[in-house]
Formats: sequence, C-alpha cells, structure tokens
Amino acid sequence: MSTVGHSEAAAAPPTGPGPGRTGRDPVRTAVRGIGELLITAGLVVLLFVVYEVYVTDLLSAAKQRDATAALDQEWRSATPEDERDRVEHFDGPEGSGIAKMYVPAFGADYSFTVLQGTTEKTLEVGPGHYTGSGDPGMPGNFAVAGHRVGKGAPFNDIDLLNSCDAIVVETAYSWYVYRVLPKSDEVADWASTKAADPRCAGVGPLGAPYEQVVGQEIVAPTQGGVVLPVPNRPGAEQTLSAGQQVSLMTLTTCHPKFSDRQRLIVHAVMVKQWAKNPQQPGQTPPELKETS
Repeated sequence: MSTVGHSEAAAAPPTGPGPGRTGRDPVRTAVRGIGELLITAGLVVLLFVVYEVYVTDLLSAAKQRDATAALDQEWRSATPEDERDRVEHFDGPEGSGIAKMYVPAFGADYSFTVLQGTTEKTLEVGPGHYTGSGDPGMPGNFAVAGHRVGKGAPFNDIDLLNSCDAIVVETAYSWYVYRVLPKSDEVADWASTKAADPRCAGVGPLGAPYEQVVGQEIVAPTQGGVVLPVPNRPGAEQTLSAGQQVSLMTLTTCHPKFSDRQRLIVHAVMVKQWAKNPQQPGQTPPELKETS
C-alpha cells in the first residue's frame, strides 16, 4: 500500500472551496448531467441498432439454414408412392418449410426457404406464407411476408425490383416462375416500351377485375386486402371461373426501412411452370441465371 509523501501532499491543490468560492455552478452541473444522460442514451440506441440489424441477422441466418436443411430432408425422403402421386402439400404446421424462393436479380446466392405462417417467431426464420392465401403455382394469390431490416432481412431490397424481374419458387415437385407486373407509371405505354423485352413475355397490364393490380404499391398497414385472390377486391374471385383466375404472387414488407408506418407491396404474375424431372434432379430453370 503506497502513501503520499509530505512533498506530494504539499504540492497537491486544495480540495475544498477557497476563500470567496461557493462550490460548483448548479447550471454547469445540470448541463453536464444532461450531456452524460444523452451520451448514455445514444450508446443504448446504438447498441439496440447493432443488435437489431446485425446480431438478429446472424441468429436468423442460423435458423434459416436449419429450416432449409429440414425441408431438403423432407423432399429427399419422399416415398416411391409420393413420387408416383407427386401431390404437393402446403398445409404444414406454423413455422414449417413449404417452398424455396429465388430472386435472380439479387444475385445467384439469394435463396430463402418460405415457411408456413406469419407469426413473429416464424418471420425471425425467414419469409412466411400468409395462412389462407393461395398456394404456389395455383390460381389465386400466393402471398409472402418478410422482414426488411434485421432478422435476416429477406425483403431488404424488394423496392429495387423492376417490372419483369423473375421470382422463382421451388416446391417438392415443381418449379414456378413469376415476374413482377408493370408498375403504375408503366401501364399506359407498356405495349410500346417493355412489352418487346423477351423477359416480359407473359407480363402486361391485367384485365378486369385485376386492372388495379400493379407491380409495386405502398399501402397502410391496415390494408390487408393486398393478399386477397384478387388484391383489394374482396369476393371478386367468386365471379371468375377457375380458368379466369390469375396466379399471382405478392410480397409484403415494412416501409420505409426502420419503420412500420406503411407496407411496401410487390405483385407478380406466374408465367411458367413445370414439373421436376426425377431423372435429372439437378435441372433448374434458366431464369435462375438472370442475375444481371
């Protein structure tokens, strides 16, 4: 234990208020205290952002890998009878994998297992299929929700999707190719502009009762009609025969980033589908190569 010598003690400044001094300035003390509180609050917010944006991404990535492995195992374990009947099942329990989705425009490595349901726990793992909405490839609306920031952020960049960009969905026995519909500012001139693009084959403004369905829209969180069979037209599908119903896919996420004030919606239409060939398990759609 060290002690302070006489010479050090003599050189030390006085600790108490000197003659004519009254202690600390209360205004300065208050300002300093407020500053310290603001710094502390800023650090707390920063740590929260780091957790939400980065840590939850890592946690969700691990959960997504597990979900994908489980779905792959389920597909591999199909019995000969299953292969012969080749009946798709999308009625699994909440949180179970039902399909995979690819967006080539986001890069060759963009792939997510789509889970059944849209509870918070499910969406921490990956994109979730709105229970009760259409099934992949079927007439109706295959609607999928996903986080935009943190928790894997599968839909972080869906605002960058252009009309005719491909969204490829893989199921146990089939491939389905959807393409983003024309955006609202493209509808009027579609025939003289993008309609000539080979990637836009099968894509164009939809007729009644789908005429209001466009490639992208921003809506209030309460506007749940975007996932209806005919988006925003309750019951309209009842006026159509099965052959008249369009096979749509709808993606929903929060908007703007770091906020849930609104919802960003992307609508796509199915343009191709085909059954997987058991003799060529590695065969994939050419649309997966549309990475530029």
